[in-house]
Amino acid sequence: MHFIYILKSISFPHKIYVGYTLDIGSRLNIHNNGGSVYTADVKPWELVWFCQFQDKFQALEFEKYLKSHSGRAFMIKRLVKKDSDL
Repeated sequence: MHFIYILKSISFPHKIYVGYTLDIGSRLNIHNNGGSVYTADVKPWELVWFCQFQDKFQALEFEKYLKSHSGRAFMIKRLVKKDSDL
């Protein structure tokens, strides 16, 4: 299975990260242990949402959408916990 996930920084709640993985638990550990240059400076992270896909292409297309301007607006409004600083 292919997963698209959304992480939210615990230290900096306005920071969110969207990613793709085959193993969510392992990937979250990598983010929280500083194993990703994109997320190391604002760790620790919490998983706030994920979606499972059978098709890798569909998963990557959805990740691309969530990283777009309109996708980010959708994500913040519908998928991420409501916080005034998002």
